[in-house]
Amino acid sequence: MEKQIERMRELSATLQAASKAYYQEDKEIMSNLEYDRLYDELVALEKETGTVLAGSPTVTVGYESLEQLPKERHEEPMLSLDKTKEVAALAEFAGDHEVLMSWKLDGLTVVLTYRNGALEKAVTRGNGEVGEVITNNARVFQNIPLQISYQGELILRGEAVITYSEFEKINEEIGEADGQYKNPRNLCSGSVRQLNNEITAKRHVRFYAFALVHADGVEFDNLRSNQFEWLRSQGFDVVEYYRVNASQVAQCVARFEEKIQHYDVPSDGLVVTYNDIAYGRSLGRTAKFPRDSIAFKWQDETRETVLREIEWSPSRTGLINPVAIFDPVELEGTTVSRASVHNLSIMRSLQLGLGDTITVYKANMIIPQIAENLTKSGNMPIPEHCPACGGRTEIRKVNEVETLYCTNDRCSAKRIKAFSLFVSRDAMNIEGLSEATLEKLIARGFIHNFADIYHLDRYRAEIVEMEGFGEKSYANLMDSIEKSRTTLLSRVVYALGIPNIGVANAKLLCKFFDYDFTRLREADEEEIASIEGIGPVIAASVAGYFADAANAAAVDELLTELTIERPQANPQAETLTGKTFVITGSVEHFANRSELKAYIEERGGKVTGSVTKKTDYLINNDTASASSKNKKARELGIPVISEEEFLGMI
Repeated sequence: MEKQIERMRELSATLQAASKAYYQEDKEIMSNLEYDRLYDELVALEKETGTVLAGSPTVTVGYESLEQLPKERHEEPMLSLDKTKEVAALAEFAGDHEVLMSWKLDGLTVVLTYRNGALEKAVTRGNGEVGEVITNNARVFQNIPLQISYQGELILRGEAVITYSEFEKINEEIGEADGQYKNPRNLCSGSVRQLNNEITAKRHVRFYAFALVHADGVEFDNLRSNQFEWLRSQGFDVVEYYRVNASQVAQCVARFEEKIQHYDVPSDGLVVTYNDIAYGRSLGRTAKFPRDSIAFKWQDETRETVLREIEWSPSRTGLINPVAIFDPVELEGTTVSRASVHNLSIMRSLQLGLGDTITVYKANMIIPQIAENLTKSGNMPIPEHCPACGGRTEIRKVNEVETLYCTNDRCSAKRIKAFSLFVSRDAMNIEGLSEATLEKLIARGFIHNFADIYHLDRYRAEIVEMEGFGEKSYANLMDSIEKSRTTLLSRVVYALGIPNIGVANAKLLCKFFDYDFTRLREADEEEIASIEGIGPVIAASVAGYFADAANAAAVDELLTELTIERPQANPQAETLTGKTFVITGSVEHFANRSELKAYIEERGGKVTGSVTKKTDYLINNDTASASSKNKKARELGIPVISEEEFLGMI
């Protein structure tokens, strides 16, 4: 008994640490599979001993609310669900009753309250008793109705999520402060609980309703399915669900298992709930679980394989992530040969070494993970030098998690934004090199400076085998790179990423120096500052950039790859010289505002983002609107013109 109690204490401490890291710090120090295994062991010991220790994860729910957001106690405790991995257990749960089977989404649970048809309050689940008030953030979720037709008090629960596709896009753009996010759930948690809801809005959070708690005066005929459909009629997205009986459970589970292979919303299982509301309520609850619902977690398909290497993948934040490379195996219908290990703490806990026999699985049937190391040689060396730049590495420990970092400030991996700008449409216009792709190429040591992009053909064999690539993608990339070799000087100057130099300023500089790059590179601050529209700050940036020996060497190397043409004379080029425009609202005669901006700049004009005394015209097709920019323009006596009027001027 004493040994069992001691083991329970160990398990409780380990699970608490993992939960704290996962929920409060958005870090992952163990796999979901390992957490479930330890949790199940603790439950079994508690049943065996008849003892539940204070603070046990089996009687506490979720994370503790943080101090930065206001706290609020829930009117009804938000309990977690009992779970099973057996389909037969779901059929047994259903018995003679109809049940609803739906996704168990993997995000952050939020409670919404509406009164008089308006969203009044949004609170996170928190620890089940007390949550965090995130009303301002909920107002900028992608799909939450701010006004509904129902005028009574409505309380509902749902899951805030970030889709896999949005996560991949965001992951290419997030800054260093967000480099810790490893999956959509963690990114969503950090996004929902921001103090600044502008950040939340940029993260494209979505909300899916999964339970109606309270709605005054609405008759649902005692059916949860009617509640779902009523919520849908009010404008809410409702979690996908099916009405089934015990004999249909297995078939419905199989349907979900097939869908999850391509499902864009993160899900870690299913939820089964009695459709009969009164019957479900009559069953009551345990200390932790309601008895009207049960969660189903996927049986993880595992495969045994051999670890061949650890690929150390540097990122823009300086973090160097270990990635396991193993003999290919079939998992959930796809071939898998690599999995992120996330950090040194997890790598060491698994005692990984070359040649080890490991088991792998797909977390939530999507993300490849290492489940277990069967041989545990632990002989994996930690690199002392960054694979991208050769700089020294160091191990940092934050919140008991060890990670490896590159200490070189000029590391090419840290300059991912610079490379992304270089290949962008207004710069060298190389298609096929997204930030995610650039990061992979840099991590493999293929790109160290701009000129290296023009020699990616040296790594053809490796690139065509990269995830998301193939012969056709590789051929398209090479074709785009070759086309970019012949270009204009203004594109090159912009592509270099000189601080404060955008497309318009690059054109100004090139025109002033008569498209002579040597004159531009050798100009001093005083000469550059004499250009109309170029002040001392910009002049210092330009002169300082070319004075830097490393930059000068990189530019020299790049020029050997390019043919720079002189722009053709344009009789309309001076039409808008000296005029400053601001563009707002939608456009009709151009594909987008960027195209209109380019049109103005090609004719010598300048486009800024805000209305000031220096603005000559505000272009807005809704000239009579009460927008802040229209109001500011009128206050300053600046004409507000439509596209038609603008084109008439031209």
